[in-house]
Amino acid sequence: MLSTALFDYELPEELIAQHPAARRDGSRMMVLNRKSGECVIRPFSAIVDYLEPGDALIYNDTRVLRGRMYARKNSDPAGAKFELLLVEALDSERRRWNAMLKPGKRALPGVTAGLLDNDGSINSDGDSFCVIGRNGDGTFEIEFSTTDSDRLQQRYGHIPLPPYISRGDENADAERYQTVYAQKEGAVAAPTAGLHFTPEILAELKARGVGEAAVTLHVGPGTFKPVSVENAEEHQMHSEEYFLTPETAELVNSTRRTGHKVLAVGTTTVRVLESCVTPDGTVHAGHGKTRIFLYPPKPVLAEDMLLTNFHLPKSTLLMLVSCFCDREKVLAAYQVAIRERMRFFSYGDCMLLI
Repeated sequence: MLSTALFDYELPEELIAQHPAARRDGSRMMVLNRKSGECVIRPFSAIVDYLEPGDALIYNDTRVLRGRMYARKNSDPAGAKFELLLVEALDSERRRWNAMLKPGKRALPGVTAGLLDNDGSINSDGDSFCVIGRNGDGTFEIEFSTTDSDRLQQRYGHIPLPPYISRGDENADAERYQTVYAQKEGAVAAPTAGLHFTPEILAELKARGVGEAAVTLHVGPGTFKPVSVENAEEHQMHSEEYFLTPETAELVNSTRRTGHKVLAVGTTTVRVLESCVTPDGTVHAGHGKTRIFLYPPKPVLAEDMLLTNFHLPKSTLLMLVSCFCDREKVLAAYQVAIRERMRFFSYGDCMLLI
């Protein structure tokens, strides 16, 4: 039994970052030595000092949907107000989606709702959705009145900030809650370890001879689901779609074969690589859905270093980080971060495990 309580810690609420740093690379980075447990705090830009020619940087290039929308039942100004969060497109036209709906008890099959403009009024163009039915995982299948869901996102969509950010999305979030290399739309949450990178830092790493490649994992809402069972091994993981190209697999394999190091940017990148690795450490290209749950003492087989933000207590992400380094060392580093008033979670500071 792996007790969930082993991954608990007390975090002062004021350390939960509500806004990003003034500059992408303006965050602080705790560097944790995986073997000794020693840690130092440096500016994020110092990440270039920890990678050498021949090493490889692997990141997640998913792009966050403008997937939070609001609507009124029956397009009636007095109708019940729905909050909609797009999760996954179900057809090539992107007209049918799996989505989260609040309040769910009013989202009966056949119910229609008119989308709300930013001023809270019902749109005049007839843009709406219909509830098809409820899925077994508590999400809903919906169908929009048009196939142009990209237009709907641009007009009605909001950036779906995490639940621990106690404000609505602002104009700046449309840029800052995406990585600079985000390409493939489909996530409901950002792969936040990558938010610190700038084009300049990536260019400097490339000039130093560091390889670079992407995986794709469309982060789902389950990433915020806490582990509520006493035995963490009984936790039911959510499913997320991933893509790993032959080119990325080859870079990972050749990097490690030649004695160099692979740096995974974020827990989502680790989830892809570890879903596609064989026991001998070889990574294979693939596409599918993963429910992989990484917790100690399971070893990580495809990565040598990890860049990650600070994670919620009792979370699967904190458990994943503890596969790279002893849980005690990780939590001790978290206490240093709290003492030094580092900023936590999605818009916060980061940790580099070497």
